[in-house]
Amino acid sequence: MTQDILLTPGPTPLPPQVREALGRPIIHHRTSSYRALFKRAMQGMQTAMQTSQPVYCLTSSGTGAMEAAVANLLSPGDAAIVVLGGKFAERWQSLCKAYGITVVPIPVAYGDVVDPQAVADALAAHPKAKAVFTTLCETSTGIVNDIQAIAAITRKSQAVLVVDAISGLLADECRTDEWGIDVVVTGSQKGLMLPPGLAFISVNARAWALVDRATCPRFYTDLRLYKKSLADDDTPFTSAVPTVVALDEALKLILQLGVPQMIQRCALMARATRAAASALGLTLFSTRPSNGVTAVTVPGGVDGKQLTKIMYDRSRVMVAGGQGDMAGKIFRFAHMGFISPEDVLAGVAALEGALAELGYKCERGKGVKAAQAALGRQAAAAGATR
Repeated sequence: MTQDILLTPGPTPLPPQVREALGRPIIHHRTSSYRALFKRAMQGMQTAMQTSQPVYCLTSSGTGAMEAAVANLLSPGDAAIVVLGGKFAERWQSLCKAYGITVVPIPVAYGDVVDPQAVADALAAHPKAKAVFTTLCETSTGIVNDIQAIAAITRKSQAVLVVDAISGLLADECRTDEWGIDVVVTGSQKGLMLPPGLAFISVNARAWALVDRATCPRFYTDLRLYKKSLADDDTPFTSAVPTVVALDEALKLILQLGVPQMIQRCALMARATRAAASALGLTLFSTRPSNGVTAVTVPGGVDGKQLTKIMYDRSRVMVAGGQGDMAGKIFRFAHMGFISPEDVLAGVAALEGALAELGYKCERGKGVKAAQAALGRQAAAAGATR
């Protein structure tokens, strides 16, 4: 059976070492051997998240860490500034409203990035706002926000900066401590090269000052419990043991290559993908594209939903379509985690075939050649298939 080629922005492919780790006999999580592994993994996550602050691990999707950030930092009636611009940015807004937080939205058109000055203006207009919620990479549109500039602005206020780096971590720069980001959340199924099921959150001292004062109801996501347990290299509730074991293996690969090199690798594949799109006469949807995912506008006269279906049916290449109002209007081509240059070339070849089948006029092979040129001779020699 032909193996699927995942070019979706999560879940992403799993390295062989990770797959092997997931198949090991399960061990008990309240043991010294597991605690030693967990400690090593959390120290690795500090490196991956570029922070000296402790990293707390939740058994949940990334949204669990997002909810933990809202529930632990704020109280009902507090004001929070939320940068919009995509389905996942809007999730911050929904979470805040669910906990009775007064949302100050900063509207951003899909495909655009927030102007950092808009954050400064919102903070000036709402000086009592306790937090600014934003995203690093907005997966639904393929953009990457200027978090460094936003952090520099937020540090001058009383508000803490909370960043969703679920898709952006290890693809786009996210220098947590260096830039002064107060809280970063991420998930396991993207740049970390794991299955879904783990979420992580780092919280600096500035943000911890809010945690003890917050009055939002919380139990499973109560970070005070996680802080207490982490002192013993443990979690307050049952760990997803096989996934944590696999995390340990994934982090060995990440740290061996290096965080900057992981980011550079994604950037190289992003350039190749965009070179192919340009060669085929396609238009990028995002004004400031992420290294992790390229969002492309479906050309006129082409059925966007059929495009992604044909790519999978004919070539077993799976890319992501648009979400919500963008369904059928864009497709999203990922290049993060364990996605390889060979996967990218196979994806471009599948895209060319699907476009041709739907009547789009393009020179077959032109996109692949452009991607090969961007990747360099080594990737070109590998060809467009595995």
